[in-house]
Amino acid sequence: MNDLDLIIAAAREAGELALGARESGLTIWSKEGGSPVTDADLAVDTLLRTELRAERPDYGWLSEETADDPARLATGRQFVVDPIDGTVAFMKGKPWFAVSIAVVEDGQPIAAVVHAPALDETYAATLQGPATLNGAPIAPSDTDALEGAAMLGDAKMFAHPAWREPWPTMRIETRNSIAYRACLVAAGAFDAAVALSPKSEWDVAAADLICQRAGAALSDHKGRPYAYNRPVPQVPSLVCANRALAPLILNRVGHIELP
Repeated sequence: MNDLDLIIAAAREAGELALGARESGLTIWSKEGGSPVTDADLAVDTLLRTELRAERPDYGWLSEETADDPARLATGRQFVVDPIDGTVAFMKGKPWFAVSIAVVEDGQPIAAVVHAPALDETYAATLQGPATLNGAPIAPSDTDALEGAAMLGDAKMFAHPAWREPWPTMRIETRNSIAYRACLVAAGAFDAAVALSPKSEWDVAAADLICQRAGAALSDHKGRPYAYNRPVPQVPSLVCANRALAPLILNRVGHIELP
């Protein structure tokens, strides 16, 4: 079984586990730092780690719910995993959460899946072929103006008075899962997504490849591409958009120096 088929099968199994756990009732607590976690997050992480590493024991492992092992830095390929991306939506009974899995080699994703089990949506890609949604090729929108664009992000951020130039009127919505937001842009359901706060590699690695293969742009707010399997697995921000809107957004946010 190739890497893509392996991670798609694992993501779907993990999604079934997550939905079943939510149906049965979740145990919820706060991690260090205050973000919520559930017993389902840990159960999905255990399932994925056990099954994927049994098939690829030489691959490194980086996951939100596993203590980081620096040994991953010396491996040729790595699984970069968010067992349940969008835990807040998941625990509130909303559908906008996803299982996100990437295979990374030489700092870049080479196979990726983002599976939203409550919506029966499976986004996938490899370096060779198109990005797909449930097996059908996807592409971003052709919107070429921010006025009226469909934007995923924080409405309060866009309305903040400190911007050099006020943002035009846009349709702004939120989705908890970062990976799912990027996939919605890759598939043309939204025109762009902006998040001016740090994200972890497991939030973006799978979506990065899906966006690349779909023809969408994904970078930090200064237009810099991401690299993965770094000692500190974090990126500073996220801008995801179709190719026409990306430069318009970067022109508005690129001057910002984030802490």
